[in-house]
Amino acid sequence: MIRGAAAGDRAARERFARAYEPVVRAGLAHRWRGTGLLGEIDDAVQEVFVDCLRDGGALSRADPDRPGGFRAYLFGITANVARRVEKARHRDRARHAGAMDAAEVAADDTGLSSALDRAFALALLEQAVLRHREKAAVQGEPGRRRVELLRPRFQEDLPIRDIAARWNEPAAKVHKEYARAREDFREALREVVGFHFPGSRAGIDAECARLLALFG
Repeated sequence: MIRGAAAGDRAARERFARAYEPVVRAGLAHRWRGTGLLGEIDDAVQEVFVDCLRDGGALSRADPDRPGGFRAYLFGITANVARRVEKARHRDRARHAGAMDAAEVAADDTGLSSALDRAFALALLEQAVLRHREKAAVQGEPGRRRVELLRPRFQEDLPIRDIAARWNEPAAKVHKEYARAREDFREALREVVGFHFPGSRAGIDAECARLLALFG
């Protein structure tokens, strides 16, 4: 997807924007919370994608072997844009109303990195949910039923015995289906993570565990 987007493929660019726009937006919102810069987010997001997608832009220089992978590269691009916006605001304020209050600029790149990391993790989990549903649909009604089983378990925090009673099914059967549903989701997550972080099965599993740990 990234190589295609860098080469100008329209479909790849649309996929790239859908995947990473929420990540960039969330990171900037975290960096600028409590400041007068929140109104700059839309323009800053657009600037990040212009930097990425223009001819000879950042995507054309992306290195798949870079430490931290594309996530770290995207963080660097976003941080550079954020600094440009902050410097422009500082110059504007200096011209019109004296020096800008330093507290207005959240120059903590560690905070931005943390926000991008969490937003990136959420984006991957959302992609895994969609992938899980796609694969379940191929399996027909049993697959769709297993997907539906995860909703009351995680969104409502219902014990399996209560779900079994609600569904009028033996608890042992629902436990078995629940175990399979979890493994189906893990496999969907492995596929998504492997797409973004190609590597060994052990490395992919470690990244999956790290992503899930961010959300408790």
